[in-house]
Amino acid sequence: MGKSQTDAGRRLRRTGRRGRAGASGLPAGRAKASGAHGYQTGYGNGYREGVQAGLQSFDTLFEGTSIIIPTYNQHDLLRRCISSIFRHTEPSYEIIVVDNGSTDGTADYLGSLGGAVRFRILERNIGFAGACNVGLMMAKGQTLMLLNNDTLVTENWLDNLLICLNSEPDIGLVGPMTNFISGEQQMAVPYTDIHDMQSFAADFNRSDPARWRETERLVGFCVMMRRELFLRIGYLDEGFELGNFEDDDLNIRVRLLGQRLMIAGDTFIHHYGSVSIRALGDGFSRIHSANERYYLDKWRGWQQWAVVGGAAQERLGEHGSLGLNEWFPSGVAVQAADASVYWIEDGQRRFVTGVLPFAAVRVSRIDLRRWPVGSPISAEEAAARWNGEGAGAVGGRRCSVALLPDGTAYHLEGDTIRRVLGPAALKGWNLHLKPLAEVPADALASLRQGPPIIAPLKLLQAL
Repeated sequence: MGKSQTDAGRRLRRTGRRGRAGASGLPAGRAKASGAHGYQTGYGNGYREGVQAGLQSFDTLFEGTSIIIPTYNQHDLLRRCISSIFRHTEPSYEIIVVDNGSTDGTADYLGSLGGAVRFRILERNIGFAGACNVGLMMAKGQTLMLLNNDTLVTENWLDNLLICLNSEPDIGLVGPMTNFISGEQQMAVPYTDIHDMQSFAADFNRSDPARWRETERLVGFCVMMRRELFLRIGYLDEGFELGNFEDDDLNIRVRLLGQRLMIAGDTFIHHYGSVSIRALGDGFSRIHSANERYYLDKWRGWQQWAVVGGAAQERLGEHGSLGLNEWFPSGVAVQAADASVYWIEDGQRRFVTGVLPFAAVRVSRIDLRRWPVGSPISAEEAAARWNGEGAGAVGGRRCSVALLPDGTAYHLEGDTIRRVLGPAALKGWNLHLKPLAEVPADALASLRQGPPIIAPLKLLQAL
């Protein structure tokens, strides 16, 4: 786009100079006006050509890594982080920075990099998950990395992480070791001065698969995944306000698909740690409590279902790449960012003709596209199915959702019952608005049990 604008401008500036020299036969004033108008016309034409070229290449990916860095009012740390990437990163990569409405000159700094970094400046702080999601929408790499702005990367860091990630097809997420974090990724370091860190890391970062180890939890300060996995699990959940627990949520979704989490014990990067959290001050406790409640509403007791992940993996051969949709309910209406509404049933999405009398659940385009397209369905027929038409009786009562005495909810799908995994799933899919009935526990004994239903993620962003 820039080249088209520049060439057009040069041609028009040359034409303008000839006009002022009298070649046109027009008075000098009119020649100037004509030249200025011509320049603006040419500039506009070049800009439009550039926009069209950008749109046509928007889906073009590259065999490299998109490093996505969310940031908010940490200009100096961000500058150090990006400088360390430039200095210590060899494989093909791009840097994408999403700024959450900083007021400390971050936008000016990013603009000064002259195109070396792709970036998006947001008007307000939409939190860690929201900023990461914007970056994921912008990313072009076949490998995707989420990286905190308060990190310094080191020699061979990206090479080592890629070797670990690509060593086995069932490795879903990979993260490095560091000096300051919660959990298994923290290690003691010999340096006390940051100037000594890089020499330590250069010696430490020697590729060695014997130092890798599987874990149940990776912290989101630096996590890497293949695009293939991202297309199966979707975006980060923006139900987690500002920050905290969204990485735990991501870990669970990856494990539900039978994918493993790996610590690359042969890779170290420095982490200043908790900079954004400390900036919240007294607000941290409130945000932490709210995110913890949301997390428990989604995932309380999920561990008993983790073994189902392997079975879900095997079922993909039957239904195509349904990914996380295996854990979504049948018999619901969904809608992506556009106005189209689809009825989900039997692993397919069916375009709804007409207007439904109930609200559709918003899902991402990535989630929507995982369902193959079936034949259209009228709004009247979809509403009848929503209301349990043709459903069998459970405990002598016809319903779409069965409630046990302990409050556990089960969604009825033909001859199959599926446990609704927590309040967030019940309300997230609007299942609480379907016909409900309280039934004794033994009333469900004769029905086949399917995989549980997890909550849809909350996605507020769109490019």
